[in-house]
Amino acid sequence: MTDLRVTICGVELKNPVIPASGAFGFGREFHELYDISVLGAVCTKGLTPEPRLGNPVPRIAESSGVILNAVGLQNPGVEHFIEHDLAWLKGKTRVIANVAGRDVEDYGKICARLDGLVDFIELNISCPNVKCGGMALGVRPESVENVTRVAKSALKSTPLIVKLSPNAESVSANARAAEQGGADCVSLVNTFTGMAIDIERRRPVLANNTGGVSGAGIKPIAVRMVYEVSRAVKIPVIGMGGIACAEDAVEFLMAGASAVQVGTQNFTDALACPKIIEGLAAWCESHGVEKVSDLVGTVKMN
Repeated sequence: MTDLRVTICGVELKNPVIPASGAFGFGREFHELYDISVLGAVCTKGLTPEPRLGNPVPRIAESSGVILNAVGLQNPGVEHFIEHDLAWLKGKTRVIANVAGRDVEDYGKICARLDGLVDFIELNISCPNVKCGGMALGVRPESVENVTRVAKSALKSTPLIVKLSPNAESVSANARAAEQGGADCVSLVNTFTGMAIDIERRRPVLANNTGGVSGAGIKPIAVRMVYEVSRAVKIPVIGMGGIACAEDAVEFLMAGASAVQVGTQNFTDALACPKIIEGLAAWCESHGVEKVSDLVGTVKMN
């Protein structure tokens, strides 16, 4: 039987499959359908120091092979999460707290609050659907390094993952900047910025006009970016972007990811993650792979 365990930043996960932030809430609804303790970890809904209502509706739109979202980091705030969800979630699996803020100081504040309480903190500097914070801090290498350094300085024990935006001149340069700022790991890709138009109204479908594009249609671009970043930095990489099945996960692992996050597919199939875990084990066994970690970075370029 294939050993599905992976270790990232010294923390062991029972397998490399993680629901992505924004696609899984805090896990309670999915736990009604299956035991979420089968997951390698859960990446929480994006958390901010104070509660956020998010953007006006409509804020979800479908397109060919993708969806667009402009939720705008709606969440109950970090204190509500700590009081009502953290202990329950920690009793099930590893916890990655995805965090965001209005400015650099907010990122430092929320990291300090969660330090030692969760297994990882994922710094969301790549959300395209908020006016301040988010992607505004994640486009240029200088700002990536600065916010990473501030966040890392607020942490004493919790590993820091920096979630990178594909909406940048060079995602590899930003990954190196995160590494220089003290990141222990990087994750990518967050959503691409896109637009859908209602041709009868001649207006954008989303109230926010633009939104983040995710889903199966972005996978080839995401795989390429994960490959490039994994060779640009020495820290671990977590890959995401259009993963819908076990074979997709294998692609990301071969490209250089140590683990994967599954986002949009959870909306299409609520059992997506356990199916991918089972399929990954079956694929490895059928191909004589003893440890899933042996797949990482094994792609052979033409």
